Amino acid sequence: MTRNGRVTVVGAGFYGSTTAQRLAQYDLFDSVMLTDIVEGKPEGLALDLNQSRPIEGFETKVVGVTTGADGSGYEQTAGSNVVVITAGLPRKPGMSRMDLIATNAKIVRQVAENVAKHSPDAVVIVVSNPLDEMTALTANVTGFPKSRVIGQAGMLDTARFSHFVAEAAGVPVGSVRTLTLGSHGDTMVPVPSQCAVDGKPLADVLSAETIAELVTRTRNGGAEVVALLKTGSAYYAPSAAAARMVKAVAQDAGERMPVCAWVDGEYGLSGVYLGVVAEIGREGVRSVVEIDLSDTELAGLREAAEAVRTKQADVAHL
Repeated sequence: MTRNGRVTVVGAGFYGSTTAQRLAQYDLFDSVMLTDIVEGKPEGLALDLNQSRPIEGFETKVVGVTTGADGSGYEQTAGSNVVVITAGLPRKPGMSRMDLIATNAKIVRQVAENVAKHSPDAVVIVVSNPLDEMTALTANVTGFPKSRVIGQAGMLDTARFSHFVAEAAGVPVGSVRTLTLGSHGDTMVPVPSQCAVDGKPLADVLSAETIAELVTRTRNGGAEVVALLKTGSAYYAPSAAAARMVKAVAQDAGERMPVCAWVDGEYGLSGVYLGVVAEIGREGVRSVVEIDLSDTELAGLREAAEAVRTKQADVAHL
């Protein structure tokens, strides 16, 4: 197998380390760089992950790098093709994603500055919360073309929606197709009109009341996990979503995925990062794909755009 390129995962918490593991096990890359500000943590995790290679049968090497507030360490990540930013504080029970905005904005800004300095041609995938705002901040700080800065939200939210639908309908998850757009938060827009079970419209399989309940549960999917865990937040499903996005970039697949992308005219909206369907390739977002939406769904998408637009403008000054 031919392995090419370098991927950097910034932040070696549960989310970041699990993302690094998934990426290494794809066996597509020369190396996966895992960074953290806690001295020795990324090196220790990398050593542990590398020792799993003979068992799992992959050759991609994981390299741990301790980074400093002065930017030291980032030089070891230079020339990364893709950078995944997971750095920042996780939610605690009772917290919204927006409660993290000031603290995480400072962290993400520092990371973005170092990414731009050492990997100026990278595609950046942002997963730090609040997602939509941190994606916009990363684009502003790096100065990268908007197509090369993408947020991971729709992949995760859509997966949650699919899981809930499969459980409610009593069917395998592989027979379910769902979609969520909008923001990664209160103005998330699950799209029932684009959802199906075994090729049948969702409305033919589940009652309107059940669908409405699943929509609400999907919108609150992250908070549900946080409340159960008591400490920390979700990372298995989120890391799977982020890793799949990296894979689509690395393979230049043109795969269509629900992501947080820059919208410039689609759906009559412009100048905002928003959850939409996009074709993903080596340069990031090739194009935003407009999906047929019901009037209610389109109104929800426009509401989401205006809700996040103001916050994205505000975060630029944090």
